[in-house]
Amino acid sequence: MSGPTATDRRRGWVPRVPELIGALLAAALVVAAVVVARRENAVVTPLIGGMGFDFDDFASLAPLFGRWGAHVGPGTPVAVIVGVLVVILGPSVAARMSWRPLLLVTWATTLVWTVGLAAIDGWQKGFVDKLTSRDEYLSEVGGIDDIGATLRGFSDRIVDGQADSWATHVSGHPPGAILTFVWLDRIGLGGGAAAAWLCVIVGSSAAVATVVAVAALVDRDTARRLIPFAVIAPSAIWIGVSADGFFTGVSAWGIALLAVAAAGRRARHDVAAFAAGLLLGFSVYLNYGLALMGLVALAVLIASRRVRPLLPAIGGALVVAGLFTASGFWWFDGYVAVQERYWQGIASARPFQYWSWGNIAALVCAVGLAVPAALSHVVSLPRVRRAEPVTLLVVAALLAVAFADLSRLSKAETERIWLPFQVWMTVATVAIGDRSVRFWLAAQVVLALAINHLTYTNW
Repeated sequence: MSGPTATDRRRGWVPRVPELIGALLAAALVVAAVVVARRENAVVTPLIGGMGFDFDDFASLAPLFGRWGAHVGPGTPVAVIVGVLVVILGPSVAARMSWRPLLLVTWATTLVWTVGLAAIDGWQKGFVDKLTSRDEYLSEVGGIDDIGATLRGFSDRIVDGQADSWATHVSGHPPGAILTFVWLDRIGLGGGAAAAWLCVIVGSSAAVATVVAVAALVDRDTARRLIPFAVIAPSAIWIGVSADGFFTGVSAWGIALLAVAAAGRRARHDVAAFAAGLLLGFSVYLNYGLALMGLVALAVLIASRRVRPLLPAIGGALVVAGLFTASGFWWFDGYVAVQERYWQGIASARPFQYWSWGNIAALVCAVGLAVPAALSHVVSLPRVRRAEPVTLLVVAALLAVAFADLSRLSKAETERIWLPFQVWMTVATVAIGDRSVRFWLAAQVVLALAINHLTYTNW
């Protein structure tokens, strides 16, 4: 029997020219953003007098939020081993393993990858303490004794400059975010470690949610091609550990359940649609910006050519909205107040001339070069006209970040803030064929490891 040919040995490692062009253009954008930020750092991310911020915390790593610093940690061997295994074995395991065990393995591997990346900064600093700073949610948990009173007066405490103004992250989000950590504390799981585990476990499950959605809207074979890229996405850096990881998981499962509902006509599919509405409705009370997830939900309905799931989904969302409203929180009051709070902080000094495109550079770092490499295969007007599911999901996510960017309410930190949309951009990688799949998986792994070993991100 003859040995493997040169073609066999190169299989998976030969990128296509359109893929290289897309990736190189994205990389050029990141390089430009870094160079401009370094040369004009006093303009791009200025020191805000009297706010107690360290200049280097904001300027040195732009367009990402953090600072330079080469290091290794206990998570280094874990992340390296997982990355190598996914590059070498991921495509074949995803293609051959039985479906349900594969979904469990997908979640477990994503979870280990995420925790490994976080622990590169050290277990305490990189994981346990991430949500315990004075600007984070846990700083306010101890002061909430009456949830009803908190909801009724929540909007009144958003604007800064008051004695009882909320901490930065609490003020910037609807009350569902802080209540999540209050409820966690009430069941005996208080503190930074439990909060971090919640965010990472739920956030890493978003990889499975995207796979389930693609399987429902297209087929399982296509979904299997997504799995290695969903597992190894560099966005895991910011899922571990930030509350936005939790938001990502909740909204992703809302979309996944909507896709499952759109794939069938039985009563259980109506239940799935109602559950999707509950999750998507709750996500809007976790993060104001997740109202834009409606674009992804619309993409699911158009791709499936089904209207029936819409009614039960709306019903589920209205249940959530009704409960919050009846408890005293009016979403639109919070949204108006949070805009005022936003312009009171450092965002007022972040120039839109830079961050309008610097945001996109940060996004590229989070989704990795494989996504822009795949866009040429997925995004085109004919594909949109044919309502191809993968194309619609990716285009909807791109539109969501475009609207968020142009709103001027997302300036910097988009590698974290746009996590819920990033997971749907990763769906584009299903178009990367066998010829180049391992090359782009390796590119994703190298990028993620480089970011976490050469820098200290603030998340």
